Amino acid sequence: MGSLKVLVVGCGNMGTSHARAYHQLDGFEIVGLVSRGEKSRERLSKELDGAPTFGDYAQALETTQPDVVSINTYPDTHFNYVKMALKANCHVFVEKPLALTVQEAQDLVDLSQKQDKKMVVGYILRVHPTWAKFTEMAQTLGKPLVMRMNLNQQSSGDHWYTHKQLMQSMSPIVDCGVHYVDVMCSMTRSKPISVSAIGAHLSDEIDSDMYNYGQLQVKFEDGSVGWYEAGWGPMMSETAFFIKDVIGPKGCVSISDEDKGASDDIEGHSKTGSLKLHHSELDPDGHFTKKDEIISTADEPDHDGLCLLEQEYLLDAIVNDRDLTHHLNDAVNSLKIVLAADESVKTGKTVML
Repeated sequence: MGSLKVLVVGCGNMGTSHARAYHQLDGFEIVGLVSRGEKSRERLSKELDGAPTFGDYAQALETTQPDVVSINTYPDTHFNYVKMALKANCHVFVEKPLALTVQEAQDLVDLSQKQDKKMVVGYILRVHPTWAKFTEMAQTLGKPLVMRMNLNQQSSGDHWYTHKQLMQSMSPIVDCGVHYVDVMCSMTRSKPISVSAIGAHLSDEIDSDMYNYGQLQVKFEDGSVGWYEAGWGPMMSETAFFIKDVIGPKGCVSISDEDKGASDDIEGHSKTGSLKLHHSELDPDGHFTKKDEIISTADEPDHDGLCLLEQEYLLDAIVNDRDLTHHLNDAVNSLKIVLAADESVKTGKTVML
């Protein structure tokens, strides 16, 4: 089998990193770069030995006849773009979220199965060695689990512009939350049963019916509970903006953020510092029997390195015909949770799943 011809759609932060990965991997050959802005695609084309560029997705699909389409555009385009790619008989990589509604996401999953094409959703934390270790360690703490996570981003300039663009179609707890509730689902391996959430509108620069700060709480069938908090904008606090913490009967494990930069550091979203494991076991005198363990994660991949791991996962799925049912079910489930959170913010009620 020769190289898979790949069409990269979207040349922003994620599209650029994924394109670099395809360029580096022997199994892929970039046949086109698509973006609305001419500048971004020309810049990327220059970096990648002059890959052909297009301003129109449909035309690019027709002209290049790719084997794989990589979709790294704003979330409100995902459903249509993925559908077009699958109907053109292509495998698909798509940045999260898969779609804007649970029904649309499920329709795409069904279509990928009907077309017998592989579809991978960009849950970057799933390929992250530290996060995989974090999940594995959380599963040794007993049940139920208490999962506490947030990612607040103090943004300005270009980052605030991007956040405002994203908020035209989704809130921070939906956009970022899918990653973290996906992790919670992996940790508990249990079914989510209810979600409640609160939100606040903190800027005149965004629509009054959109909130740029939100917090959700999710309950699982096994008694586990989790909360996730996300806020975007120039007003966000830099205190306690990065909490990744899981507690169980036998102790707790946390991602330590001691080496992290400011919250607007894009690389910092996946950087971890180290893992800290604490054991709850006490001796007859009521003192801890074990010292806390610090597991270093200093050699972890950077953002481009993680995107490379994601594309290796896609390549392996296509070449070795891997079953992606679990991957896709989790993508739909995590979307179900964050969209229920959105509904809860708007109605003030707990949503039963």
